[in-house]
Amino acid sequence: MNGAKSNDELTEEDLPPPSASWGAIASFAYDWDGYVRYGAFDKCADLANSSQQAYFEQHTLPGGLSELRTCLFFEQRRYHHYGEPPDEQAMEYINDLLEAIRNQVRSRLGLNARTAIGTARPAAAAGGQ
Repeated sequence: MNGAKSNDELTEEDLPPPSASWGAIASFAYDWDGYVRYGAFDKCADLANSSQQAYFEQHTLPGGLSELRTCLFFEQRRYHHYGEPPDEQAMEYINDLLEAIRNQVRSRLGLNARTAIGTARPAAAAGGQ
């Protein structure tokens, strides 16, 4: 969990591809310790849960790279504790988080963003934690 690159160091090559398995996404997500970055489990959970609710109610995602990475981290922890991979609806949210992270990285590097929210290809939900 301590090997995560900072937002400034993160490149597109560091991200799992859009077709990545849940295991690959979970491994990437786990490197960013949202608990430490937000100072406590409760703060991390509040951000992640409110962001997930906003996504499903309004189809919006957080605007900042740290917030996006923290939400992805929390989804990894959520499904690790559930003991099963995310279902199809959760994977849609997770893939959109990952695509938003990709777009933030591409924008920082002066590259064009690829896809809008809701158009990321679904990842396989099987495997990984």
